[in-house]
Amino acid sequence: MENILSMLIFFPAVAATVGFLIDKDSMRQYGVVVTVVEFVLSLLLWYYFDTNVAGMQFVQSMPLISEYGINYLVGVDGVSLFLIIMITFMTMIALIGLTEKKDVKNLIITMLYLEMTMVGVFVSLDVILFYIFWELTLIPMFYIIGFWGAEKRFYAAIKFFLYTFTGSLVMLVGMLYFGYVYHETTGVWSFSLFDWNSVILPFDVQLWLFIAFFFGFAVKVPMFPFHTWLPLAHGQAPTIGSIILAAVLLKMETYGFIRFSLPLFPDASVYFVGFMATLGLIAIIYMAMLAYAQEDMKQMIAYSSISHMGVITLGVFALNVEGISGAVYLMIGHGIVSGALFMSVGVLYDRRKTKMIKEFGGLAHNMPMFAFVYAVVLFASVGLPLTIGFIGEFLSLLGFFKYSPFLTFLASLTIVLSVIYMLSMYKRTFFGKLVKQENKDMKDIFGRELFALGSLVVLIIALGIYPKVILDPLNTTVTHLTKVMEIKAVNEDTKEKLRAVNSIGEVK
Repeated sequence: MENILSMLIFFPAVAATVGFLIDKDSMRQYGVVVTVVEFVLSLLLWYYFDTNVAGMQFVQSMPLISEYGINYLVGVDGVSLFLIIMITFMTMIALIGLTEKKDVKNLIITMLYLEMTMVGVFVSLDVILFYIFWELTLIPMFYIIGFWGAEKRFYAAIKFFLYTFTGSLVMLVGMLYFGYVYHETTGVWSFSLFDWNSVILPFDVQLWLFIAFFFGFAVKVPMFPFHTWLPLAHGQAPTIGSIILAAVLLKMETYGFIRFSLPLFPDASVYFVGFMATLGLIAIIYMAMLAYAQEDMKQMIAYSSISHMGVITLGVFALNVEGISGAVYLMIGHGIVSGALFMSVGVLYDRRKTKMIKEFGGLAHNMPMFAFVYAVVLFASVGLPLTIGFIGEFLSLLGFFKYSPFLTFLASLTIVLSVIYMLSMYKRTFFGKLVKQENKDMKDIFGRELFALGSLVVLIIALGIYPKVILDPLNTTVTHLTKVMEIKAVNEDTKEKLRAVNSIGEVK
C-alpha cells in the first residue's frame, strides 16, 4: 500500500478526465461510483494506518525540481488521516444527494478535480507542493460558484477568488523566505517539512513568518475581519458548492495552522495566543448575532459556520493536547454537520425555490421525516451531548480553559447563542400551521435525499457516542506536536507556558 496516497490524489483526476467520454445521462451514476471507490481507498488508508505511530506514514518522495529542493513529498499522520476520510465521504454524499439539473456532467467532472486538489492539500509535506494544491482548489470552486450559482454568482466567485488568492500570495512570500533561510543555514535548498522542522528560527524571524502564514490561513478560515466573502459565496453557490466549501475548504486553513504555524513558529504561536483568541472570540459572538438577524436560511448557516470556526481557532491556540485534538475533532464534526445543514436547505430550495425562513412554516405536518433529520443535525450544530458537535466544542473549550477561564466562559456563549438562532429558525420553519398552499404540496424526503442525509445523521450520533476511534490516533500525533513545539522554542518563557498548558495530559 505504499502508493495509496498517490492513488487517493490522482484517481479522481483521472476519473474526471475519463468522464469527458461518458454519456451525460450516465454521468450521475459514474460520479457516484468514482467517489465510492475513492472513499473505500481512504478507508483502506485508515485500515493500514498504525495508530501507535506519531510521525508521518505512507511517505512517498520523488524529485520535481532538484536544484531547488522541490519534491513530490506526501505523507499522512493522525491529524490529516480523518480529514482525508471526511473529504472523500462528504464528496461522495454530496454527489449522491445532488439535485442540480444544469449541465450535470461538467459539474461532476469539476467536483472530481476539486476532490483531487483537496486531498493533495492534506497529504503534501513539501511546502511548494502544498501551495500548488492549495491554489488549485480555487479554480474548480470558482467555476462551481460562477457557473452554477444564483443571480450574483459572478460577483461572489470573483470576490472569493480575489480574497483568498491575495492572502495566499502573502503566505507564498513567507514560504519562499523560509526556503531562503534554510538555504543560508544549511547551504542547500529544501522545501520539505521534515527539513524545515529541524530548523530553529530566531524569535523575530518567527514573528514575521507567522504573520505571513497567518494572512494565507486567516482569509480562508475566514477569520474576522476577513470574513465578508464567505456569506456571499455560500448565498450564491449551488447546494453542492456550499456543502464542500463548508465541510472541507474552510478546514484547510485551521489545518494549516496546526501543520505549519505551531511546529515551525512555536515562540510566535505562544506570543500571538492573545491576538488569535481575540479574533476567535469576536467571530464566535459577533457572527452568532449576525446569524440571528438573518432571514435567509443559507446566510444564517454561513454566519453560524464562521462562529463555530472561532471555537476551532481557540482550540488550536490552546496549544495543548485537549485543545488541538478537540479542534481537529470539531473540524471533522463541523464538516459533517454544516454539510448536512446546507444539504437540508437545498432540499427546501429544490421544492420551493426560496431560502427565506418566512416563506415556510408547519412543514413537520407533511415532511415528518425531514423534520426529524433536520432536528438531529440542528442539535449537533448547537453542541447537544451525544452528538458529534458536543465532543469537539467541549474539548476545544476545555483546552483553552487552561489559558484563560474567563475567556473560555465568554467563548461558551456560542452554545447559548447558537441555540437561540437555530431553534428560532426551526420553530418558524417546521412548527405552526400550514398556511401557504406551496408548503402543503411539498413532499417528504425519500430515495437518495433520505440516504444522503440519513448517512450523515448516523455519523453525527455514532461519533458523538464513541469518539475514541478518532481521538486515539489524534492524541498520539498531537502529543508529539506539543513536545516538538517545546523542544524547538527558543525562549525559556515559551517553554514554561507550553509545559503549563500541557500539564494534565492526553484526552481519553
